[in-house]
Amino acid sequence: MLISLNWLKELVPFEMPPAELAHTLTVAGFEVEDIDDRRRWAEGVVVGHVTDRQPHPNADKLSVCQVDVGRDEPLTIVCGAANVRADIYIAVAQVKTYLPAIDLKLKKTKLRGVKSEGMICSLSELGLEKNSEGIHIFTQADLPLGQPVAPLLGLDDTVFDLSSTANRADALSMVGVAREVAALTDAVVTLPAAEPPTIATNPPSLSLDIADAIACPAYLGTRIKGVKIGSSPDWLQFRLQAAGVRPINNVVDVTNYILLEWGQPLHAFDADRLEAVTGEDTYAIGVRQAQEAETLTTLDDQQRPLQTENLLITANDQPVALAGVMGGASTEVHEGTVNLMLEAALFDPVAIRRSARAQTLRTEASARYERGVNPAELENACNRAIALILELAGGTVTEQCQHDARPDLSDRTIRLRLARLQQILGPVEAGVVESADVERILTALGCQLTAEGEDVWRVQVPPYRHRDLEREIDLIEEVARLYGYDHFCDTLPQSTLPGMLPTRTKIYQQLRSHLRGVGLTELVHYSLVKPEQAQISLSNPLLSEYSALRSELLTGLINAFAYNHSRGNGALNGFEIGRIFWRDADNKLCEADAIAGILGGPSQPEGQWVQGGKAEPMTWYEAKGILEQVFSRVGATVTYQATDTDERFHPGRTAALSLGDRPLGIFGQFHPSLCRDQDLPEAVYGFQLTAAVLVEAIAAQGTADFANYSTYPAVERDLAFFASQTVTVGDLTRTMQTTGKKLLAGITLFDQYQGQGVPEGERSLAFSLAYRAGDRTLTDEDVEPVHQKIRKALVKQFGVTLRS
Repeated sequence: MLISLNWLKELVPFEMPPAELAHTLTVAGFEVEDIDDRRRWAEGVVVGHVTDRQPHPNADKLSVCQVDVGRDEPLTIVCGAANVRADIYIAVAQVKTYLPAIDLKLKKTKLRGVKSEGMICSLSELGLEKNSEGIHIFTQADLPLGQPVAPLLGLDDTVFDLSSTANRADALSMVGVAREVAALTDAVVTLPAAEPPTIATNPPSLSLDIADAIACPAYLGTRIKGVKIGSSPDWLQFRLQAAGVRPINNVVDVTNYILLEWGQPLHAFDADRLEAVTGEDTYAIGVRQAQEAETLTTLDDQQRPLQTENLLITANDQPVALAGVMGGASTEVHEGTVNLMLEAALFDPVAIRRSARAQTLRTEASARYERGVNPAELENACNRAIALILELAGGTVTEQCQHDARPDLSDRTIRLRLARLQQILGPVEAGVVESADVERILTALGCQLTAEGEDVWRVQVPPYRHRDLEREIDLIEEVARLYGYDHFCDTLPQSTLPGMLPTRTKIYQQLRSHLRGVGLTELVHYSLVKPEQAQISLSNPLLSEYSALRSELLTGLINAFAYNHSRGNGALNGFEIGRIFWRDADNKLCEADAIAGILGGPSQPEGQWVQGGKAEPMTWYEAKGILEQVFSRVGATVTYQATDTDERFHPGRTAALSLGDRPLGIFGQFHPSLCRDQDLPEAVYGFQLTAAVLVEAIAAQGTADFANYSTYPAVERDLAFFASQTVTVGDLTRTMQTTGKKLLAGITLFDQYQGQGVPEGERSLAFSLAYRAGDRTLTDEDVEPVHQKIRKALVKQFGVTLRS
């Protein structure tokens, strides 16, 4: 929020320089992001009087002006504005003046052959408007010539760009910041006040019909007749401009002014247009949720299809505004407005947040309602607005209706113990925080303290802080904040304990390290995806492209691989560990971590010169070997079984992975049709694993057991046979290992053949079996019985035909 120090000084007197005040606020938790000294905007710009204006001899759209700035001789200035004329008071930037708004330093020059000794300024050139139609002409008469224009344009001010935490709704108003400054500087706040309006006697034409008292706990509707729409006075325009708000007209400017001053959003309706919308002289202002198929054109001229989350203001049940967000164009205050209906209301923060988000529309009003508006000062803000409208636009208050279902906050108190406060905050430079300091700080914040015993208080919180001061710890934080964090001692703990990571976290770190170690790059994608890619859709998404929760990780990896490949970056061999979401058989929402990866491209990208410049694509076994390296490093024994359950994978080159008797995931080559559609290389492989199964298996391993490496040579035996094509090598290997027990140290498949000489439906397989003992060199008498046992087990279990 932009804070004008001139305005702030009217609410709370302070003598601090701007830089010191900014530091004080920042230390107290209100960060001042920027200090804008607006006196620099018009430094060297003075009041001038155009004594003569003549057309330029060499240009149709230029004028040659004689301008008196209080010197002995008038200045000759060439001006291109269409509204320049004789006998007007204007802002003159003299030679050597620097205008930061347009980054221009003036110097003597000639324009089309005529000298020009300065520039007649528009408000845009002074930083007060984005675009100006002409030069600025002062309406005051007999201004002293040569005086600085900064006070006349509200530029004798310093503006803070101040940000506050989300829990401090009161800081989005000048009154709230003034209260904070008063507490920090021991000053007294002078709040702007206005008496309740005098209401003329008129036949009733306004009533209220609040359908949802929770969404709208309070509503004040005031009818004002006979207003005259016009420009606001300079003081009001200057304050709005300092706050970054564009002046519009006196009535709308007053509502914006109260928004900035009290943090209370208001809205002014054209009462005659309300009657036109309803078709009746009397109408009921209502608050309800929108219905399907309803629409509303808002003040930004956007026709908005309404959703059931939208909270509406209605007139005789006709939508006329998005409650707490933006008014409707059909009832907008305009130049011909004569009668008003002024709205001052309280809305539920959650209802306004949902309504604004449903329309992807966030305004200054909705930002304040979302944080929570002060419920106790609704009448003060409304009365202040009515008084200003009557002062600036005239008119008479003819009617006022009120709905009030606000909860009573006066009896809400919090118990505060000094001992607990000192325990939490610890020592300060002066020793400890004393009870007098606590009472002084909380009283300055507007709290009322009642002693409940020795160094124990019952604290009544002011209404404007009821949302962020709810517990004892909140009061302790306030004491620390205003006492000054820089006054607390830097005390280290007397003893320190070594930190440690949970087992689950350490396992995830190991998995990431091993996956990176085999050459994969870690990727991170949004958990939100397009709705057609998931089972669970969000009820209120921010964007339609990200309106569902992902149910798997491979789609994101495939898209990332294709994106990099299409831009010539080569194969993106990567992995991702992330959360996925789905619905179970009972339609319950489920979520879990998954591990997925993608591999492809040439198997040896750096060795293409050996292959004559033609890269060989990665084979299924090379991709499987990369994954096997990871399993080997974490000590997981994974089994593979052919599967065709996932249509994205090649049906003959896909395996279901298991860890013991628990399903682990899937690995395989992507289907050629998918690679063609995604413009992927010839062979790309992917895997997705259930993280919990792998993590639990690793965690159950406990401490690793180390065995001495045998120094004795191995005895190798070859084993060749015909086996059915339906029998997998994995099943054969497991049977060999189980039968050979400890003596069988290694199994290697070194040959596979199908074709002539091999029975139909079978294939020829040849294995090399290595036998080794740790305490001796094995003899034929040791090896032969085990080897024969393995041969018999294969014949019995799989019906193989031995060839050797």
